[in-house]
Amino acid sequence: MTTPAPTTSGAPDTPGAPDASDPAPPGRLRRELRAIHALVHRDLLRLSSQPTHTALMLIQPVLYLFVLGGGLAALIPTSALGVGYQTYLFPGMLMMTVQTPAIMVGIRLITDRQSGYLRELLMAPVHRSTLLLGSCAGGTMVAAVQGAVLLALAGAVGLPYDPLLLALLLAGMILASFTITALSLALAVSLGRAELFHMLLGLVMMPLLFLSGGFFPLEGLPGWARSLAACNPLAYGVDLLRRSIALRVPEQAPVAGIEWFGRQPPLPLEAAVLLTTGVAALLWAAHRFNRPE
Repeated sequence: MTTPAPTTSGAPDTPGAPDASDPAPPGRLRRELRAIHALVHRDLLRLSSQPTHTALMLIQPVLYLFVLGGGLAALIPTSALGVGYQTYLFPGMLMMTVQTPAIMVGIRLITDRQSGYLRELLMAPVHRSTLLLGSCAGGTMVAAVQGAVLLALAGAVGLPYDPLLLALLLAGMILASFTITALSLALAVSLGRAELFHMLLGLVMMPLLFLSGGFFPLEGLPGWARSLAACNPLAYGVDLLRRSIALRVPEQAPVAGIEWFGRQPPLPLEAAVLLTTGVAALLWAAHRFNRPE
């Protein structure tokens, strides 16, 4: 009786099994980057295919800026704010513009889970965290694009079309969009129903907007409300945009915003706080999202 000759390979040839001699890390990295690109591209395609929906989301901040801002500009003297009220209101409206599409990312994650689309997406040969990062990047990009549309109205509220000023405002909006999107995803992965998500948003979004300094100076609030504002990521976003304007338009004195122990923190520190909040929220969301269902 003859004995079959042993194969040259020490492991069975299993389809799909990783080969130790294959340069897997570069290949995996390319897969992860392609997945992120695909998710961002999907969100941008959705944005370009729904111009009416995009226009409707821009109506509210535009109405606030020109109707509310125009009406109150006649009642609030420029000396009270250092700038005209419409100019003062502009950073808050930029923040309102980017927050809506950023929050929609969390709602879409819940509806994708309920419809079964998320389960199909998880079958892709990439890490779950990559899918979450792609959703966050897509939401950030869409929110920044919509904010850039409103940014084109800067001249209508008395701001110059200074390229550096526009770049600073766009960078601030991207940072704020990332943080809001990450917080929305962190909330979405912790909730199972879209109704509960909407209910929580209805409870917290309006107070967060009023405590952001977008409509009126924070220095006029009582002490406890200023303390809450110091924990509000929207307040850091508005303050970042307003202080960026003051850097390029020195004649428009900035109104005091976020204060720590009676002093305003440096602008780079505010940006770092906003970035750290977004990263921490995204890491928490990834931790929850990686758990098997």
